[in-house]
Amino acid sequence: MPSIDISPSLSLRKRAIFAGAWNLGALVTSQAMRLGGNLIMARLLMPEMFGIMIIATTVSVIIHLLSDVGLRQNIIQSPRGDDPVFLNTVWTVQIVRGFVLFATTLLIAGFAWFAQSIHLWSPESTYGAPELPLVLAITGLSAIIYGFQSTKVDVAVRSFQQKKVVLAEFASQIAGLLVMLVIGYFTRSIWSLVGAGLVSALVSLLLGHFWFPGPPNRLLWDRSALQELVVFGRWILLSSAVGVLAMNGDRIWFGGSMSAAELGVYSIAVLILGAITLGVQRLVGAVALPAFGEAARSNDTVRLRSLYDRFRLIVDIALLFITGLLWVISPLIIHWLYDERYAEAGSMMAILSLSFFTLRYGVAHQAWLALGLTKYQAMDNIIRAVSLWVLLPLLLALGGVKYAIWGVALHTFPTLVLIVYVNCRVGLFDLKRELVVLPMLLVGVLCGELVLGIAEWL
Repeated sequence: MPSIDISPSLSLRKRAIFAGAWNLGALVTSQAMRLGGNLIMARLLMPEMFGIMIIATTVSVIIHLLSDVGLRQNIIQSPRGDDPVFLNTVWTVQIVRGFVLFATTLLIAGFAWFAQSIHLWSPESTYGAPELPLVLAITGLSAIIYGFQSTKVDVAVRSFQQKKVVLAEFASQIAGLLVMLVIGYFTRSIWSLVGAGLVSALVSLLLGHFWFPGPPNRLLWDRSALQELVVFGRWILLSSAVGVLAMNGDRIWFGGSMSAAELGVYSIAVLILGAITLGVQRLVGAVALPAFGEAARSNDTVRLRSLYDRFRLIVDIALLFITGLLWVISPLIIHWLYDERYAEAGSMMAILSLSFFTLRYGVAHQAWLALGLTKYQAMDNIIRAVSLWVLLPLLLALGGVKYAIWGVALHTFPTLVLIVYVNCRVGLFDLKRELVVLPMLLVGVLCGELVLGIAEWL
């Protein structure tokens, strides 16, 4: 009987499990540190400072995504992902982009100052906060720092070398946290939050260049590599440009509809749920995409389907359970963690947790990227953006911020039509699998009720 070579599959499985374990451990540790730091800072700073910072962060995210051509995804997916010529061209493009983003941030900061001077915004809104222009200008420096980040980090992700990636991110987070706590303790100012972000980015930059193995990056401009970046990145660029409106539209609208203090309370709900969202996206991006990419490059559709089913099962069970649980216990979580100034974040968090129902389809997005179907990612984000920007102003007009938060939570549901359509086309849709996991939502609700009962009894 001829032997069957299954070592590549087993090797991929072992590497994926190892990478997933490192990312999961890092996720728990990282988010525990992030939450702990936030709890301390919530007692040192006023809610208004968190409101101003969420606007500055949103501006940074928006300009980054408006120019995102999927450099990291291209390195992970491309057959040339280990080629020094290709990597150095990516690094050069990355640096140019960083300086352009910093200049853009300075222009936005100047406009914010001018708008305040002519009273374009209400002084009571977050956009009218006098600290906002300078905070915007200083936070823009992070674009230059990240622009010089070594591509050796992306190569490590591509080859499942998650240990170094995780430890480097952990070290940069610790550095940022220490700076935030020290400056926050002595100054009680928003500059503790700004300084933490810059120091974290700088430590990440240094570790990427000097701790990761591989040849150092140098400036290079290769035409064939640029052509590949353009072909792969054009749909990523459209996807990111539209996606930024979907992911940050709530802050854009609420910045003019909420005071800085109200937006600061909203940011607490967003912070906690964002930690889960970021964790899922990071885990899926760092483990699923390289695994899917390797299967796609070898044209092994059977293995790709098997990997997709396994990732989806794990993510579906976890997120459906969390959705049901947080729907019930979000107010209790805020009551345990924060003082009365942040109480409203509990009801906001409960409503926003409904977005996890569609977050689980991020696994499908990674499969599309691995298959080179980036145009569908763009279409998904277009649907999200249109849905959000129609719902938010309509609900703000009908019932104010309380109604609009429902729009934030539910605006991603129309994308399910596209997801089902594309997955049917590429052979990744299974109705039975979609339905069999839904009871986990009810299990989460029941567990939440049990937690409430125990809390009341205590």
